[in-house]
Amino acid sequence: MSGDAFAQEQQLYPPVKSLLERQGYVVKGEVGAADVVARRDDEPPVIVELKLRFSLSLFHQAVERLKLTDLVYVAVARPAGRSARRALKDNLALCRRLGLGLMTVRPDGHVEVHCDPGPYAPRKSKKRAQRLLREFGRLRGDPNAGGATRHGIVTGYRQDALRCAAYLAEHGPSKGAEVARATGVGAATRLMADNHYGWFERLSRGVYALSEAGSEGLRHWAESW
Repeated sequence: MSGDAFAQEQQLYPPVKSLLERQGYVVKGEVGAADVVARRDDEPPVIVELKLRFSLSLFHQAVERLKLTDLVYVAVARPAGRSARRALKDNLALCRRLGLGLMTVRPDGHVEVHCDPGPYAPRKSKKRAQRLLREFGRLRGDPNAGGATRHGIVTGYRQDALRCAAYLAEHGPSKGAEVARATGVGAATRLMADNHYGWFERLSRGVYALSEAGSEGLRHWAESW
């Protein structure tokens, strides 16, 4: 995920300039503080900031250019590698949020415009919002303190598993329905059957016991539930 196909930012300039000139712009590089400035008749100027790869400084520069014109693009070498698609998707979303346009330049000089500058109103996901609120309601207390604990993130699912494990540690092998009633974990039977963490052992139909990994999990996550 880098601009390794290009040695210098200046190598991005000719392809970007060519793209803009095909659209009728007069293009000049290094005008004032801007990497690229393009004019077409009496229209507002277009500014393009060039970088080999995405960076915070690139977005700082581009946002600063919004003081001069609403038509600001960032142009980077097309990301490559295993995480390239995710990097491009995340930075495209950031550009849209900031009202910036985004171009990428391929090693063969092809320039792709992923978005144009303009106001952005993201579409809300009711499903995701409901999922977030369900997880919020499911968590007991505030086990993560706004970030990861020293063991990792504590989820509502993990807390449910810990409550089931604690019950089995105290009472021994038990029916799932009994564990559900005692712990308030309504899906206790399914949770222990799925055994996502390897904490439970199925002794017979509907009856579960704590595994050795479950005992270790209780010690490991002692302060999390």
